[in-house]
Amino acid sequence: MKSELVFSKYYGEPEAAGLNNYLNNDKGYDALKKALEMTPEGITQMVKDSELRGRGGAGFPTGLKWGFIPKTNKPKYLVVNADESEPGTFKDRAIMNYTPHMMIEGCIISALAIDAHIIYVYIRGEFVREAEVLEKAIEEAYSARYLGNTVCGKDYKLDMVVHRGAGAYICGEETALLNSLEGKRGEPRIKPPYFPAVHGAFGCPTVVNNVETLAAIPGIVREGVDWFKSFGREKNTGMKLFCVSGHVNKPGLYEKPYGYPFMKLIEEDCGGIWKGRKLKAVFPGGSSSPVLTAEELKDVALDFDDLQAAGSMLGSSAIMVMDDSTCMVQVAIRTAYFYYEESCGQCTPCREGGKWLLDLNRRLESGNGKMEDLDLIADICDKIDGKTICAFGEATAWPLRSLVKKFRHEYEQHILEGKCPFGGKAPSWEQ
Repeated sequence: MKSELVFSKYYGEPEAAGLNNYLNNDKGYDALKKALEMTPEGITQMVKDSELRGRGGAGFPTGLKWGFIPKTNKPKYLVVNADESEPGTFKDRAIMNYTPHMMIEGCIISALAIDAHIIYVYIRGEFVREAEVLEKAIEEAYSARYLGNTVCGKDYKLDMVVHRGAGAYICGEETALLNSLEGKRGEPRIKPPYFPAVHGAFGCPTVVNNVETLAAIPGIVREGVDWFKSFGREKNTGMKLFCVSGHVNKPGLYEKPYGYPFMKLIEEDCGGIWKGRKLKAVFPGGSSSPVLTAEELKDVALDFDDLQAAGSMLGSSAIMVMDDSTCMVQVAIRTAYFYYEESCGQCTPCREGGKWLLDLNRRLESGNGKMEDLDLIADICDKIDGKTICAFGEATAWPLRSLVKKFRHEYEQHILEGKCPFGGKAPSWEQ
């Protein structure tokens, strides 16, 4: 399978973040110069033809999203979702640290495609260093006249602003992000009518794209559609960053083409499961994805469609690995606690259901659970899933329901033995 480092050539080298490195080693801003000779429609069509899909979670076709922007005299905005808060995810952070100009160039080309004259980068509040690196890179782009009153000498004014978030996971959801950007409470908007393409930032047409998605744009424009599609496979094209954490010998950030074998990444690239133990389960797309067992991963490829067929999702490509010493009820407690804490409280199913799920799993882990609790957990998940304004409900329900379904025997063991069979103690962060 064809492979080439596109995003991660300079990871671990702080000096690589500068403009000179990008110009000298990555054909920096050549794609922008090419895009300036194209029409907005031509840029959009090129991205459509590349089959680039969003790398923030949902995998929606990027060019198609751009095409939703209406022809109107209203201002149009490009908003960069750099609020990387999904547990286990650290790919966007690396891009902003080591190749920020790749993202900036992608932003400028994307702004040209949708006729936006302001780019807002909504960055996670905890990313202090990344915000500083990005601010410096933006200053360099202004000085080199890639941003400002005349982009590369052309009659096109474009500004770029970094907006720091305040640590709310829910603001990774695009409409909650827009509310926060406007100075409002970070709560998701109801769609319809508040589709960002029509009624986004400040009531105007808006495209919200993920950092990695935008960083892929320069390569497509500069090298061409065929080059981009030479990596991966149909409808899952390009190189991709995978964040691997947990019980492997070599956790870290790996750049592989879509369609790369899942178990090859774990066993060869990551050096296998640590301490000579066996693989038990994996969250393939962050903690919001349904868990997959070792058996289910045997012939799975790392792309949107294969993981969906396996009953989970690629999500933010945050692969969280668990070995056979892991108590899955404790995993459920940690997961339930996170989503209980991070709920914005706007929808009753999330606000109330999250606490019930946390309490039930704590009771099971302590050995005081009942068999009917297992069906109750599944029932609560069913009453959350699909019944909330945004996908936070699914993010809560899917992993917790899958844990009970895939490891029911382990839950039952807690009940029958009256204690955790792994010798663990239920974590309690609230006391």
